[in-house]
Amino acid sequence: MSTKYSAARTSLRTAAIMTVFTLAFTAIMAYTHDVTRPAIDASVQEEQMRLINEVLPPASYDNDLLADMISIHGEAALGPDGSVRVWRARKEGMPAALVIEAAAGDGYAGRIGFVLALRADGTVIGVRVTNHKETPGLGDYIDPKKDRNKKHPWISQFEGVTWSTLEQEKWAVRKDGGAFDYRTGATVSPRALVRAVGRAAAFGVAHADALFVAAPGSTL
Repeated sequence: MSTKYSAARTSLRTAAIMTVFTLAFTAIMAYTHDVTRPAIDASVQEEQMRLINEVLPPASYDNDLLADMISIHGEAALGPDGSVRVWRARKEGMPAALVIEAAAGDGYAGRIGFVLALRADGTVIGVRVTNHKETPGLGDYIDPKKDRNKKHPWISQFEGVTWSTLEQEKWAVRKDGGAFDYRTGATVSPRALVRAVGRAAAFGVAHADALFVAAPGSTL
């Protein structure tokens, strides 16, 4: 048997082995993806509902909130993120509240992500910070999990505030002539968050009708 023929057989055998290995690996990965995908999806949905339930009482709506979601793209009032989500809460078919995803881009350590629950009449139900990089022990009190005042966390002062009853310039910390408290020595982050919440609330009030009638899953 010639050396050339032997090398050709070896190459073909190696190629066949690699093909079988690739097909087997692909099949295993596809099977693993199909098996684990439901659990991953369920975990993501559970985390979304946990966050939503922190700002919106479950008894205030009766629709499938996760299915009644739309995306907003390129809206400056909702922060520097390219696309954010809005969940629509309904009660007996009527608009009840909006849960708006937004961000402040000018926190002390950069971006501060948050969600805002807003009643149909423009009243803030709740606000929760979703992510930030604020200095531990200073500006991180904007996150109720890190706020030492557990009875009256700083972020709870948004609750019950109605956009139409508070002048636009009052959506600021008291140091800037606004209506919201802050803590001495850590003003930048609360200042950024208060203004961002005000912008998001204004957006929700101004566009409520369009947000509620948009088709689920659509992008505005």
